[in-house]
Amino acid sequence: MNTITDTNYNFPNQKSVYKGKVREVYNINDELLVMIATDRLSAFDVVMPKGIPFKGQILNQIATQMMHDTEDLVPNWLIATPDPNVAVGHLCAPFKVEMVIRGYLSGHAAREYKAGKRLLCGVPMPEGMKENDKFPEPIITPSTKADNGEHDEDISREEILSKGIVSEEDYLVLEDYTRKLFKRGTEIAKKRGLILVDTKYEFGKTKDGKIVLIDEIHTPDSSRYFYAEGYKELQEKGEPQKQLSKEFVRQWLISNGFQGKEGQQIPEMTEEYIGSVSDRYIELFENITGTSFEKADVSQISNRIQNNVLAYLQK
Repeated sequence: MNTITDTNYNFPNQKSVYKGKVREVYNINDELLVMIATDRLSAFDVVMPKGIPFKGQILNQIATQMMHDTEDLVPNWLIATPDPNVAVGHLCAPFKVEMVIRGYLSGHAAREYKAGKRLLCGVPMPEGMKENDKFPEPIITPSTKADNGEHDEDISREEILSKGIVSEEDYLVLEDYTRKLFKRGTEIAKKRGLILVDTKYEFGKTKDGKIVLIDEIHTPDSSRYFYAEGYKELQEKGEPQKQLSKEFVRQWLISNGFQGKEGQQIPEMTEEYIGSVSDRYIELFENITGTSFEKADVSQISNRIQNNVLAYLQK
């Protein structure tokens, strides 16, 4: 499989490298970050043993387009994309929270609701809701930003402020930016016949203290989408919604006895299954962006990325 699941570059003026679940971030001279979207697949905070062809390219190109589509509302970290899998941007100090915003009772929120909880991250959820129903207003349910191998944890606004994780002044900006981005993302999705169900945003501070959007935005890894057509009918029948998100991977894992818990084995991912996941990600790309996906040359993917990044840095 022509995938990239690990990198080990040594770029000019490289200070450090951080390896996340899916992305690898190279610090260049404490000024630039070179972010490489690998083909790794993570679910339940666990990285799967095999990569998914073109997944990194898909995530990087969706995020790039969405950054451009929202930069009039919220400043972001992005400077250039010298390779289909690579984004280059300003070095930022990331906030230690992920801003999760939910328009519908789905995924983690639905699982908590089914367990009888009516408060999520200190935010009340109305009684009498069914899975995938729309909330009266989108709710912000932040989570802690876990280090590698640890689980993100729900956290309330009050805890974030009382623990001093983010100052109140900054947190108000994060909330404002989150709502603006979700509103724009919802409008973009609607034009494509989609519903943006929920998503997460990450923010950082530049050296001059400006709060900017970082990492990915409105990708199938960070967001959940439904098809607008048929949504109401499926809800009325109490049937599952057709989703455009990574949820189909989570559901496959759950049906094979894996939820990232101790002692559970990751089910075998056959070549056929991996191919089907790749096809699904391409479908996601084309639906979310409204454009055809053009596969990059992956015959020498590691060399291609290295050469494109070096050419950019040498300019």
